Amino acid sequence: MDATAKPASLVIALLAPMPQRLVQDLEGAGHRVALPSDAWWAQATVAITRGSLPTGDAVLAGLPQLALLCCWGSGYDGIDLQATARRGIAVCRAPGGNSASVADLAMGFVIALLRGLPQAQAHVASGAWRNAEQRLPAARGLTGARIGVFGVGDVGRRILARAQAFEMELGCCSRRDPGLPGVRSFAQLHDLARWCDVLVLAVRADASTLHAVDARVLQALGPEGCLVNVARGSIVDEAALCAVLERRALGGFASDVFEDEPVVPPQMLRFPNAVLTPHVGGATQHAQQMLADALMDNLRSFQATGRPVHAVPLA
Repeated sequence: MDATAKPASLVIALLAPMPQRLVQDLEGAGHRVALPSDAWWAQATVAITRGSLPTGDAVLAGLPQLALLCCWGSGYDGIDLQATARRGIAVCRAPGGNSASVADLAMGFVIALLRGLPQAQAHVASGAWRNAEQRLPAARGLTGARIGVFGVGDVGRRILARAQAFEMELGCCSRRDPGLPGVRSFAQLHDLARWCDVLVLAVRADASTLHAVDARVLQALGPEGCLVNVARGSIVDEAALCAVLERRALGGFASDVFEDEPVVPPQMLRFPNAVLTPHVGGATQHAQQMLADALMDNLRSFQATGRPVHAVPLA
């Protein structure tokens, strides 16, 4: 085979909406993008999905020629790896591509909660600011506050690095002590929650982290504590969370992810100390280019060797 020969074009099915720059990269490389309404959909040998979306037998049955399933991003918790293994479908991801952007959003949430920005905006909007006697109480602030990060992968480490620049005390909880200088490690999430002022979730979602943040952990955070989630919605027991917010037994909550997204528990929308965003942690121009580059690397490697660069082990 001629080493300089151009790889054959592929039919690539999009299982979820993707950024236009990725579509342009795919088409620029000579590949044919397929949407569910296209006649050539079933001819796809590659599919691209978002790792949080349920992708199992029901979806895969409509793609009988599928050989590679690419996740847009690092997560793959929605992929049925047993189903892909039965069909001999390789699965890949793009680790680290959006880590910086997600860490930035996490710190934006931390600033919003510890400086009381939702309450400050409501104070201005209501006109209360005009009354000198209705001043807002002093906010906790970041300097000297304790931040605890659950999950010390690429995102978690970047959050800790950013928090250090804000002169915060640093703590973490992970499966093993990462041995990070200046970071206090806790073996149990409950103990980390009891220690910190703000708990940030950056852990990978799997069976072991399902509802890891339950009523007991929320109670440990206490009425002055805050919770930030930039991981996955399944990590938080949303019913328990809404109950403590209703009782005003939590200082604040900010989340980019929800267990049944795009559905958000209706009661969560009315809490004045909650900041909610529609899973936009990786939605920056820099992150999207990094993810597109990683996905294209996976495709080129798969065409050349039969293996993607960042393969997810099959079940």
